[in-house]
Amino acid sequence: PELQDSGTFKGRTLISKIGSARLRAGLYMPGLVALRHNEAIIAMKDRLKANGKAPKQIICAAMRKLLHFVYGVLKSGQPFDPKLALAR
Repeated sequence: PELQDSGTFKGRTLISKIGSARLRAGLYMPGLVALRHNEAIIAMKDRLKANGKAPKQIICAAMRKLLHFVYGVLKSGQPFDPKLALAR
């Protein structure tokens, strides 16, 4: 996410154009679905919302968390375990 803040001015939160556009586009809808159905990401969403984060920041955080889940599954060779994701 890209913040548009300066001093006391609080602007909109945009999705940054830095990085892979194909990866961003490929993770956007899975991120939205995970915000409704994945317990670990729902817990993260509630925590970020309580801290006053913008909705687009929460979606970007869900996308990043999904990427970490995928990397962990590929690296370990074991299936996804939601209890392990909620361990923190």
